[in-house]
This record gives sequence, structure tokens and C-alpha cells, in this order.
Amino acid sequence: MIDLQELIDEHGVVGAQVAVLHNGEIVDTAAGVLNNVTRERVTPDAIFQIGSITKIWTATLVQELVNEGVLDLDRPVRDVVPEFRLADEQAARVITPRQLLSHTAGFEGDLYHDTGSGDDILVKYIERMADTAQTTPPGALYVYCNAGYVVLGRIVEVLRGKPFNTVLRERLIERLGLTAATRHTEYAGHTCASGHIGAELKPTEEKTPEGDSPAGSVLAMSARDLLAFVRMHLDTTEFDAMRETQVVLPDLGFGGRQGLGWMLHDYDGGITGLGHTGQTPGFQSSLRVVPERGLAIAVLTNGGAPAPVVRAVHEKVLGELANISLPTRPEPPVVPVPIDVEKVAGVYRAVRADVHVTATERGTVQMRAVPDIGEDVVEEYTGFRDDALIAVEKEGGHHSVVVLCGRDEQDRVKWLHYGRVAVRV
Repeated sequence: MIDLQELIDEHGVVGAQVAVLHNGEIVDTAAGVLNNVTRERVTPDAIFQIGSITKIWTATLVQELVNEGVLDLDRPVRDVVPEFRLADEQAARVITPRQLLSHTAGFEGDLYHDTGSGDDILVKYIERMADTAQTTPPGALYVYCNAGYVVLGRIVEVLRGKPFNTVLRERLIERLGLTAATRHTEYAGHTCASGHIGAELKPTEEKTPEGDSPAGSVLAMSARDLLAFVRMHLDTTEFDAMRETQVVLPDLGFGGRQGLGWMLHDYDGGITGLGHTGQTPGFQSSLRVVPERGLAIAVLTNGGAPAPVVRAVHEKVLGELANISLPTRPEPPVVPVPIDVEKVAGVYRAVRADVHVTATERGTVQMRAVPDIGEDVVEEYTGFRDDALIAVEKEGGHHSVVVLCGRDEQDRVKWLHYGRVAVRV
């Protein structure tokens, strides 16, 4: 196992757990502290928020319903949740659970409605979605959508007749003998990591809304227990349909495809990997799985810049146990691809921000994100491909790529795609 303490010290990460599943056996290690104030050490049994890795758990509960014949992924959501409403009524009528699972439903996804902490949090969330805007037509484009997984959570509630977190606990957590927290009030019963934010890495008191729990706002566990859940997936064919490609992602520099919940990775030699990442305030998590090698890696962290730590762990474990090399991260080309500024420049609307794209004297473009609340963020991008731009400077250990998608009636770029989309206005 890697020297985790040395690695997190080198990169300024507060605390971390790493677990590796190989041929049915799990080994794990922990380093750093749970909280920068109390200085309590991280132990292998401490729980960390896993963020959007929760989506794999939600998708698993949905797949169980499909396997039992009580849910059809290709029928409208309204067959099960008739109160599902969006600003675009035509879209709301036809959106399917498959599109929610594969992030192709096309409506704004970063809503984060605070609907309290009762058993009706998802009912209230669905009610508040009625004015949610449609950014792309249903099924047209992959656009990461947290709110879609809240709707899936409500589908689980309706068909099981119980609150989502109860179903999650009964059908997965307790059945597998795991230790996990599904509500904020449950954290107190566990040794729990605190998230750390800001340059000084102070513990955050921010509580993410429980209404987003099926998308990944609350669920917390150890890296070992996360891999016990993955082991269930590898030990049965019951959930293999979740690994089938639903849509090819716009190429943000590392390829990729989307399954039902799982993100799919392609390695050299025709090897397919599964995975997901997660992020909540002060926490970042990473999960990689290589089914044909019987291998999975979980890395959970609670503050700092963990990307180099995660990559070092992946390189060592995948290299030594599966003879897999990670693809290189995208870099700005030595000779940039020319940018057709007239087709790219303009104002685009993202969730809670406008993005202003203008030309520079250096043949690059400047992207200024003007949020509804807070300070502007300015980045410079150069030509990467005919259909993509790449950031000149690194952020979080890598150069961000923006894909130029669609064309309007004037042949200008319609969407800036960065996982989410900003729409030309």
C-alpha cells in the first residue's frame, strides 16, 4: 500500500482514506486528521461524505426496480411521478428515467433546494422544480444533472412506499452489513470527518441540503464500506445493465461514456473501467473499478487539493495490479488551433452566472464568469481542437477543456460544454 501520510503531507491534504479491492479482498489505510482544530486522527472506520458517488447507489436502487419488472426506464417519468413539472411542459411530459440516469434529460440540474429534513423532502423538491428551465432538448446531449437524481430518488420512494433514505438503508446498507449515515442527524453516532475549505483549510459548518440526498449531498461512509458495495456489483450479474453505454460524452480531453449511473472509462488494450467522483463542501471522493481485473480503488479526502494524491494512488494501484496506465491529461498545444472568434464570442447563460466570451490580442479568448452573487472569475482559453478550447493556466492540477457544441441560426456556437452547459443568449 502507498505511503498515504507522506503523499497527503506533500500535497497539503487534511485527511484521507484509501481502500483497494482486489480479487474479493479489501485492504485499506488512513492518514491525516478528521478535523484541523481537534487534530483527531483519521482511522479506517471513520466516515467521509462521498458526494456524487451516491448516484451509483441511487441507480442501483432504480435497477432493482427494473429487474423486478415494476419500472420501465423508457416510459415517461410521469407514469410514476405525475406531479413532475418543468418550465417546459413538452419536455416534462416525455423525459424518461433512462435520460435521468444518463444525464440526458436536458434541464438545469444544480438547483440545491433546501426542503428541510422530514420524510417529505423529495416531495417538496419536486414541487419546487416546476419553473426549472430546459437547456437542451431531452435526449439530445449529455449535461450533468444533479436534480435528475432527486427525481429518481422520488421514483424509488413511490414504488417502494417508503422514504428514500429508508429504502437505501434497508436494501443496501443493512443488507451488506455496512456502516453509513444517510441523514445529517446520523453523523453524531459515528467517527466523522469534517470538510475543510478556504486557503486556511478551516472546518466548514455548512450543511448540504438533504433534499439533494439521492444526488449526493449527505451519504457518508468509510472507503472500505464503499468498496464492499462495489464488491456486490462485481459478484453478481444483476446490475450489469448499468455498465452499458447510454451516451458518449463530449470530449473534455479524456474521452468517456455514460452508463446508468456509472461513468465508463476506456483504457489501453480494450479494457473498460467504471467509476465516479464526488464533491461536497470540503470533501472530495474518487472511485475507480476495473471489473475484468476484479479491482476497485476508493479515495476519500476532507480538504485541500487532492487531485495529485488521487492520481498517484491510481497510477500505483492500477499499474501494479492491473498493468493499466492512466491517460495523460490534456495540455495546451504548442501550436494552438485557430479560434473562429466570431462564432465563439458572445454571452452565455449558465446556472446562476453569465459567461462573457471575448477575443484577446493574443489570438485566445477570455471567459469571464459573472455570477449572480459573488466575484467574477476570469480565465484565458486557447484553441485545443476545432470543437474545443483549453485553459491556458492550470486549475486544480489540470487544464480545463470547454467543448463548443451546436450551432444557432447564425452558425454561432450554441452551447459551451464543460460537463454542464452555458447557453448562448
